[in-house]
Amino acid sequence: MAETGSDQTGDMKHDSVSSPGVSDQEKEMATNAFEAFKAGSYDESLRHLDSLQELNKEDYKITMNKAITEFYKSGQTTTSTLKQALMTLKNQMHTAVDDIDGLDDVENSILYYNQAVIHYHMRQYSEAISIGEKLYQFLEPFEEKFAQAVCFLLVDLYLLTFQPEKALHLLAVLEKLTVKDGNSKNGKGESTNKESSALKAEFTAMIEAAKSKMHQYKVRAYIQMKSLKACKREIKSVMNTSGNSAPSLFLKSNFEYLRGNYRKAVKLLNSSNIAEHPGPLKTGECVRCMFWNNLGCIHFAMGKHNLGLFYFKKALQENDHICAQLGDGSNGQAAKKFTGIPMCALLANKRYELLYNCGIQLLHIGRPLAAFECLMEAVQVYHSNPRLWLRLAECCITANKGSSEQETKGLPSKKGIVQAVVGQGYHRKIVLASQSTQNTIYSEGQSAAIPVASMEFAAICLRNALLLLPEHLQHDSKPDNGSKSCSQSGSTESGSETSDACSGKTQEGDKFIPAAPSSPLRKQEVENLRCSILACSAYVALALGDNLMALNHAEKLLHQTKLSGSLKFLGHLYAAEALISLDRISDAIAHLNPENVTDVSLGVSSSEQDQGSDKGDLEPVESWKQTPLCYPSSVSSARATMLFNLGSAYCLRSEYEKARKCLHQAASMVNTKEIPPEAILLGVYLELQNGNTQLALQIIKRNQLLPSVKPASSPDLRQKPLPFQSSQPVQPIQTPSSFTQVQRK
Repeated sequence: MAETGSDQTGDMKHDSVSSPGVSDQEKEMATNAFEAFKAGSYDESLRHLDSLQELNKEDYKITMNKAITEFYKSGQTTTSTLKQALMTLKNQMHTAVDDIDGLDDVENSILYYNQAVIHYHMRQYSEAISIGEKLYQFLEPFEEKFAQAVCFLLVDLYLLTFQPEKALHLLAVLEKLTVKDGNSKNGKGESTNKESSALKAEFTAMIEAAKSKMHQYKVRAYIQMKSLKACKREIKSVMNTSGNSAPSLFLKSNFEYLRGNYRKAVKLLNSSNIAEHPGPLKTGECVRCMFWNNLGCIHFAMGKHNLGLFYFKKALQENDHICAQLGDGSNGQAAKKFTGIPMCALLANKRYELLYNCGIQLLHIGRPLAAFECLMEAVQVYHSNPRLWLRLAECCITANKGSSEQETKGLPSKKGIVQAVVGQGYHRKIVLASQSTQNTIYSEGQSAAIPVASMEFAAICLRNALLLLPEHLQHDSKPDNGSKSCSQSGSTESGSETSDACSGKTQEGDKFIPAAPSSPLRKQEVENLRCSILACSAYVALALGDNLMALNHAEKLLHQTKLSGSLKFLGHLYAAEALISLDRISDAIAHLNPENVTDVSLGVSSSEQDQGSDKGDLEPVESWKQTPLCYPSSVSSARATMLFNLGSAYCLRSEYEKARKCLHQAASMVNTKEIPPEAILLGVYLELQNGNTQLALQIIKRNQLLPSVKPASSPDLRQKPLPFQSSQPVQPIQTPSSFTQVQRK
């Protein structure tokens, strides 16, 4: 969830000439230029600066001030031009010094600060942090207001790049600095004239505003760290200093969201008066857009996915409306070029974060094609996020297995496994459902790299996801969250639109892996994600008929340390199916041993999450309390699945008696109504091989597995419970297709 706790961090710093050896005439002209600038008379300010430059052509700060004045004259819309002008000045200045990489002196700090502010607004956070940390080394000589601006800029950058520990450390330094400055200011023996009183009042107001802002930043940092106790203390301070303002209510709502108090979080959002909040031109934030997004996040956590999608769409509409108002072009196209939109409003565009949210929500609802379109647009910006590539692959898998899922869950009771009836009378034939008819027909003649929701493109997405995960973190992993098809989305205020959005490399080496717009991946999350990607890769390879690659992925999955029970179950099934297709049935039988299944838990942990609270990911427990209906709900059901497939493997080796024993052993472990069609077809095939034609016909008519009998005896039609739950990712091995048609007299 996003909040409005951060004010715009860096206003452009306009400095008058302060170099030594400046004449009184130059000082007067500089003062006049500065006063005209503050009054908004930019043309007059430029005239004074031109006159000043004629007297002192060597001072680069005059050129810098002219560039800044021109920038403000354009309504702050020429960001790229100003960036280029400052870069040129920096290069010219470095020609006269030896140490190009260091900060030359305190006098040049304004130039560096302005560059950092531009990088910040253009979402180039790594560059901004690099400059800000240089400035922080020279903090002592700066005047109080400028030192605070540098610190607040760095704090905001640390929070945007998910480094809350660094932000809290800097806030502690800033708090000491503020108290020290306040005491030193009050301790000075000042005259009691009106001017000194005004200055003192202004300074006191600045201190109070800084304290209020620091409390808000602390709450944001604790939310990222999910430190609820510390966050609760700071929330009280925020409410005391800011009252019931929109930023404070958004922060408190975010806090309640973290605690799982979703109804209270909604109530707090609704009580915020967003109409009175300044627009994006003043704050750089579209508070109405964040309001709708936060409602969408909360309802997603409550499991109300359709309602959540409604709110996300409202947020998208509001975002596009704001972008259209701010500059030329809709959907934030102008923001991409950084022209036509005031610099202070560049960060207001949250289109790609919202598209990410919409895509994840659509995937939960069961609309994979619509989700694919949203996520494909988001991946153009967040192409370094391995989670996003996995979600795209899941969209492709779900889109290509939609019809098969419905058939797997159980065919209509009257029709059973009968697909069609052909002819009449003696020539009447029953056409049974065949696995081959359920396979998706892929598009031919097109490159697999074309972004369409096909299994070929899913394979590319999964390959990208694997390549983005570092290999050297394979130790110290935790169980994955299973084969859940969707995860949650990122915050609308938590990402960069560049690949350097999360500078996790600055924190203890490779401890964090960037995954914008959600928080970076920790070590255990990387391994959990790797397991999920390998499971999907094996499934996709099987669907594409690439059995060697499927076997490779399945074996890699089974060799992962601390593998969750659910993915271990899938790994054995996928490896067995690949081995059977490679005619290595003996090896497949070893994988299909029911004793391999000891646990089918999904392994959900709070560490493998996608849904953003603002700048931090939170997994609402309610979202995964229920096991998906298409997945075995118990070890018994999973072992029955293994036995059904083991029976198919024995059947392929013509060991029909062993196959029959496996089939009926599995039948005794599952529910009759949930028996998979493939198992019934296997039963029909075995009875036909045994010569029990009448019993095979009874199995077809009743759509049930029936006890096997000798050909000469009367068929025993007693029903036995067969409680099997089929799974979307679990594809039982195909039975021989020789008997897809049964003649009936």
